[in-house]
Parts: sequence; structure tokens; C-alpha cells
Amino acid sequence: MTRVSNAVTRWSARWVPNSFVIACLLTLVTFAMVIGVAGKNPIAAQAYWVKGFWELLELTMQLSLIVLTGYVVAVSPVVSRLLEFIAGLATSNRGAVALMGLVSMGASWLHWGLGLIAGPIFLQFLVRKHPRIDYRLAVAAGYLGSTCTWHAGLSGSAPLLMATPKNFMEAQVGLIPISTTTFSWFNLTLTGVVVMVMTATVRRLYPRTADVRTTNEVLSRSPSRAEDVPVDPHAHVHDDDVRRGFSFARALENRYAINLVMGLLGVTAFWSLYAEGGYRVSLNVFNFAFLFLALLLHPSPASFTRAATRGATYLHGIVIQFPFYAGMYGLIRYSGLAETIGRWFVSIASPKTFPVVIYWYSGILSYFIPSGGSKWAVEAPYVLSAAQTLGVPLPHAILAYAWGDMSTHFLQPFWAIPLLAIARVEFKDIIGYLALLFVVNFVVVSTAFLLLPYIL
Repeated sequence: MTRVSNAVTRWSARWVPNSFVIACLLTLVTFAMVIGVAGKNPIAAQAYWVKGFWELLELTMQLSLIVLTGYVVAVSPVVSRLLEFIAGLATSNRGAVALMGLVSMGASWLHWGLGLIAGPIFLQFLVRKHPRIDYRLAVAAGYLGSTCTWHAGLSGSAPLLMATPKNFMEAQVGLIPISTTTFSWFNLTLTGVVVMVMTATVRRLYPRTADVRTTNEVLSRSPSRAEDVPVDPHAHVHDDDVRRGFSFARALENRYAINLVMGLLGVTAFWSLYAEGGYRVSLNVFNFAFLFLALLLHPSPASFTRAATRGATYLHGIVIQFPFYAGMYGLIRYSGLAETIGRWFVSIASPKTFPVVIYWYSGILSYFIPSGGSKWAVEAPYVLSAAQTLGVPLPHAILAYAWGDMSTHFLQPFWAIPLLAIARVEFKDIIGYLALLFVVNFVVVSTAFLLLPYIL
């Protein structure tokens, strides 16, 4: 397996472009599918693209804040020491990459937004403790949460949406409680099996000593990839400020008082925001909590703002690339391409094969619309209607969709953009490992959904 991973990694380094070029190529492929499969003319296709281009602006801002606030929290003195302690629990380089995968998958199961930032932030502390670790595999392991556990976890958008009163499908199928989806024994068991298998696979993929590429070796290939040491350079007043004598402005900037007052204000306001959202952890609630937690954890406004300035340098990939994926979303949604592909998949399914067919279909569509909630709004009407017609339990269809939705993220850089930005690598640096991990995950999960109709 190590030889195969090395060969795939070498191939991808030569042939796979960076994530922005991939977004552009996928846009052109989607245009071709809308014209060739959905039968729309080029003028109409362009109109769909323009209509969708700015539809992910809110998500773009939310994910930018996840990266920014996560970074600011992580480099605070208290959290830095905690992450260093956890990173030190691994006693070998193989164990370190396994720990990286477990942290990513565990954080994503708790909340997909937490998983987006937990992997890349923890990675920085892991490589400090294990400087000879294979950096490419460690980065790939940090992406496992977005590919293996998030939609099966507490923040999975499709199960949560179907359990929410007054959702867009309630009149057709009623409410479907998360006890039958997220907390069903099938989903919990499959999640546990996938976590164990993927952790073992990451350990098995660790390259031979001669093939290891350390952090310095990977990052030194580009002058823009300067070493990013996860220390807090913001926590102390500079000596030259002290020598200049007392200043009211510097006193406010370099003391804890402002952070404490604003942090406590945020803490007291958090509950009302949480209640307004129906006691659900939305991205807005998540970002609100992390923003004010960051204030409380930093020793001064100067510390906070300097950390934020550093963290903002990681946002360019999100800001530039998300509109292109929104354009693809517009193409697929408004052209009817999703329904065309979905009905074709449904037409070849039987009551026994329906779950695995939906798992495969959801994965394919997710490659072009990597947004679980938005994609479910497009797919749910005909997927659930087909499930009712075939007599398939609706929770089975929802879980098949959820697992398929994250399955092809292994091969799609959209959700890896925060990780790639902080790790300062290109998608082609890790796609070799991710491709093999995808195959393993695909086989395990496909087998589970093939067996599902016979065991439930």
C-alpha cells in the first residue's frame, strides 16, 4: 500500500493542478453537462451560472470567520499549551498521523465547523512535536473529518433539517427525528467502524524513511510557504512601548480589561442568540462563541488583533474560490441537471439497492455542489418521493444521502481550502493519499448500505 501511495503521490504532483484551477475546470465541465445532458443552450447556462455566482456569500463569510476565530483561539496562550500537550501524546510518527486523523474526525462529528479548523490548527502543534513526520500524510489525515464523519455527526445538515419543525419537506413526509438517523444504531456503528478503519489505514500508509517528506522539505519548495510556527507573538507588551512611558491608548491596548468586559458581554448574549436559533448550533452561533472566547483567552486587545491579522492571511482561498462553486451550484440547480441525474439513478434502483444507489448518486453530485444543506434542498423532493414509492424507510434514504454527500470530498478541494491555506500546501500534495483513503472508505460504506436493507 505504501508503494501505491508513493506512486499516486508522484503522479498527482505532476498532473493535478492547484485548487483554484480545479474549480475553474469543474466550472467548464458543469457547463458542458448542463448543455449536453440537461439540454440547455449556452445563453441559458450562462444565466444560471450568473444567478448562482453570489449565492454562497453568507457561507463564505461564515467559513472565513471559522478560520479566523479558530486561529485566534488556537494561538492564545492557554489553548496553545493544551494543544501542545495533546500533540505530545503520540509516541511515534505513525502514531502522530493517526492522532491527527482522530482529532479531525472527532471534532467534525461534534460540529462540522469545528472540524474545518481543528485539523489545520492542531497540525501546526503536531509537527512541532514531531518534526520528522511526513507532512503530506499529516495534512491528509487532518482532512478526514470533512470526508468521513461530519454529516454523520451532531451537525449533519440533512438529518437536522428533516427533524426541524416547519422544514420544507414536512408536509410531504412529516418530521423524521434524529433518533432514527444520526443516533440510530446503524449510523453510530458505521461511524465507529469508519473511524477505526481510517485510523488504521492512515497508519498503514505511512511511507518508508527514504520517502518521508518533512515539513521543511515540503514547504521549502515555494518561497511563499514560509514556516508558520504556532506560537503566540501577541501576548506581551513590547519593550520599546514600556520605555516610552505611560500612554492611555497603550494601556487600553495592552491590558486585559477591554477583553474581559467585551468577552463577558458576549457570554451573556450567547444564550439569547442560541435560543433564537431554536437551541441549535448554527454557524452563526458557533462563530459568535469562538469570537468572544478568543477575546477572553487573549491577554490584551493588542494580542487579539495581531493574532487576527496573522489569521486573516489564510482567507484568500475561501474568498476567491467559493463564488465559482456557487456558480456551479446555480448551473446544476436552475438547469434541472440534478433532477435529471437523480431520476436516472432512481430508475435503476430497487428497494434493496436504493440506499447504496443514493449513496453513490449523492457522492457524484457532491463533487460539483459541495454543500450538504443546499444540495439536499435540491435532491430531497424526488429522493424521498422515490423512497416512499419503493417502500424504503425514509431514515435509510437520508443517511445514504448524508454519507454520500461527504464521500467524494476526498477528491474535491472545496472543504480543504482552510486546511490548505493554513498548512500552506497545494491539493496535489495530498491527493495521492486522499485517493487511496477514498477507495477504502468507499468500499466500507458501500458495503454497509448494501447490507442495510437486509439487517433493518
